[in-house]
Amino acid sequence: IRVLFGDGSRIVYRLSGTGTEGATLRVYLERYEPDTERQQQDTQQALADLIRLADDIAGIRERTGRDRPTVIT
Repeated sequence: IRVLFGDGSRIVYRLSGTGTEGATLRVYLERYEPDTERQQQDTQQALADLIRLADDIAGIRERTGRDRPTVIT
């Protein structure tokens, strides 16, 4: 599932695996930052609003009981 925003940001949800039991939910976040000074900020800080929005839209915490990802790349 792709969620696109007017500023070019996007959230992509992808379920990996053959079924819902034991599957992995992957969430990809992208945001364009034209200001070269702000491109060096911490990724988690730069994407904080998008991260919250991704959780709110999908209800990840409520559905999985997890409050943070197990892997961040």
